[in-house]
Formats: sequence, structure tokens, C-alpha cells
Amino acid sequence: MVENVAEVALSAMIGAPVYDGSGKLAGYVREVAISPREDSSRVSDLVVKTSDGDRLLSTKLLSGVGERSIRALGKSDEWPPLVSSEGMLLLERDLLDQQIIDINGRKVVRVNDVELRPEPVNGTLKLRISQVDVGLRGAVRRLLKGLAPPKAIEVLASRMPERAIPWEAVDLIETDPARRVHLKLEYERLSRLHPADIADILEELAPAEREAVFGSLNEEIAAEALEEIDPRLQVELMSSIESDKAADIVEEMDPDAAADLLGDLPEHTSDEILEEMEPEERQEVAELLAFQENTAAGRMTTEYLALHPEATIGDAIDKLRQFEGESETISTIFLVDANEVLVGAVPLISLVLAPASTRLSTLTPEHIIYCEAGTGEREVAEMFDKYNLLSLPVVDEQQHLTGVITADDIISLLRSHI
Repeated sequence: MVENVAEVALSAMIGAPVYDGSGKLAGYVREVAISPREDSSRVSDLVVKTSDGDRLLSTKLLSGVGERSIRALGKSDEWPPLVSSEGMLLLERDLLDQQIIDINGRKVVRVNDVELRPEPVNGTLKLRISQVDVGLRGAVRRLLKGLAPPKAIEVLASRMPERAIPWEAVDLIETDPARRVHLKLEYERLSRLHPADIADILEELAPAEREAVFGSLNEEIAAEALEEIDPRLQVELMSSIESDKAADIVEEMDPDAAADLLGDLPEHTSDEILEEMEPEERQEVAELLAFQENTAAGRMTTEYLALHPEATIGDAIDKLRQFEGESETISTIFLVDANEVLVGAVPLISLVLAPASTRLSTLTPEHIIYCEAGTGEREVAEMFDKYNLLSLPVVDEQQHLTGVITADDIISLLRSHI
């Protein structure tokens, strides 16, 4: 009789003898498979090497999982032969020594072993992945397997610090797009991270894996992450995808970041992406591309909130509710006259300190701090430092408001010079 264990390592299960319902040795475990489309954590089958070829032992037929052997119901000749592993994730082949994304740790790690947990159900067993081992413990088990007695290996491994990641905090990496779709491997967990963390993870990956993960993100998440990535990798990633998808991503980006990105791409690639963009977004980005990158105009965004001086706080709040741009650009509401000339600036905090009927013109300071489109980026950075600004309006020669520079833009500028 096989005494069930609380958990068993994949490295220990591979090669373990399998006994059928009659107690006869049927073969040895060659692989452990899951079917992600059905259940991404439950082991669906064991691939058993028998005298007449590889057979699939459904885990529904498991009656015992021990440290050194496995018992199953029925006879081995009743188990179907393995015809194809398509649609299966084979744990030894596809997980061991492979990179995965640790969602909790927000980093890329390599798998040394996989812990499986048997669960008794109506006289049989379910087998689930509980966690992956990314530390020395799993590495020791595998390196010493066959070279030392199993008990000695476990004693030594138990002395090693445990570094394990719960299976529900793991995203797998698959470079083959067709197989990724077939296995239904999605990056839902990764997509819930902060864009800066996603960017860090993408930067850790090798080129093929990085392109595979980036190409699987939806346009909004990809755009947010792209703005946080090193400019050289931005170019690499955008050059790796089709121009129509690249255009969808660029449309989701802040206009100034989109212009910076397209300005770094080869001209023919940039032109192809612009052609695929919606007319309104294309015009907005194309206008910014005309400015030199190291000037205020090259750093500004055209997403901002501007109202007439006679507008009230109530009007401003209504406009805020409708605003679809980045939140960083609305730390200040700008006032422009009928000719779009900048005449005032109202800090957002002022909206909560006065009645809704208050006119915005009464809240603007006497002196407005702004810069002209051709102002150098160094001088712009100095203005942010001198006046402790969250945003800075940019005007043309006729004092028309043309854009806004945010503190976030200045942080990116300073980071690029570190």
C-alpha cells in the first residue's frame, strides 16, 4: 500500500514506479501534464513509460501518491497511449530550468522544482501544483538525484532556506504565439502590476521572451509599461510588432511620450505607425514631432484642461469628470481667452476650498509662470526646481497655450541624464 504524502516534488515524481490496480509494476513516470484550458493548477495526467510505449494515466485514476511510488486504478493496457502532447503543459519540459514571472516579487526567476499536493476526493486523488521552488532546496534535490539515497537528499534539502512562489502568483512565459493561444496562457496577473514594475520585468527578460510578453499585453497596459521602459528597448519592442498593433499602443500613450518614441524609431517605421493611427491622435502626435526634443515644446503634452476665465468651479469640476487624459496633467487648470491666449492658472486644490459658483478668474495668481516653446530643457528643469512646480504651461510667440510640461516629464528627463 502507498502511503499518501502531503506534498511531493516534481523531481522526485519523475522516474517514480507506477503500480496498477493489480499491484503489478506498470511503468515509470516520464512526465507530469496539466491542461491549462481546463484547469491551470490541476495535474490532468501522468505520462507513464510502459513496456509498450508512453501511456496517459489520468489523475482521476490515482489511488496513492507516495514519496517513491504511485498507485493507480485499472490495468495499464486500459490507459490510452500518448498520441500528442498538444494542449498540454509538461512540467519537466516546460517549467524546470525555465524563467517565469514572480508576480509577488515583481521579478523574473528560474524554476528549480515544482511542489505537487495530492488531495483525496471520493477514494481517488486530485493532484495540484501548490508552488514552484526557485531556491537552493529544489536545485539540491535535482542535482543529487540518483547520486545519493532519497532520504539523505531530503535531509540535506530541508537544511536549505526555502524560496518558493505560490502557483497562483506565477505567470508563465511562452515565446510561440500559437502555442500561447492554444494553452490559453495569458498575463492577467502581470497586467495588474504597476506599469513601472511591468517595465522592470520586461527589461529583465531575454529579447525573445520580452517580445512575447509585451506582444501579449493589451494596448492600454502595453502603453503604460512602454512609457517606463528604457528608450533603447522601446524601439526594439515597437519594431518587433505589426504596425497596426503598434499604432493602437501609441494611441494609448501620452502624446509627448508617443512623439518621443516615434522620433526615436526609424523614419519608415514611424511613418507606418502614424498611417495606422486615428486622424485626431495622428495630428496631435505629428504636431509634437515637429518640435526639437531638447526644448520645452519637445517635452510638453497637449493633454491638459483649459477653460475661459469666466467659467466657475462647478464648470471646472464638470470638465474634470469628462477629462480622459493622464491625471498628472490636471494638477492645474489653465485659463485662456477667446483667442487661446494664456491668462491664468488655477491649482486643483483651489477647487475644493471655494463655493462651486466662484469664478476661476478670481482664483488665479497675479503672476503666471510659463515658458516659451523654444525654451531649453535645462532651463525648464531649473524652473520646476525654483518654483516647486507640478506643471508648467508652454506658449508660442503669440502667448497661445500650446501644451503643458508635467513634473513626471522632468523626472524622466533627469533620469535619462543620470
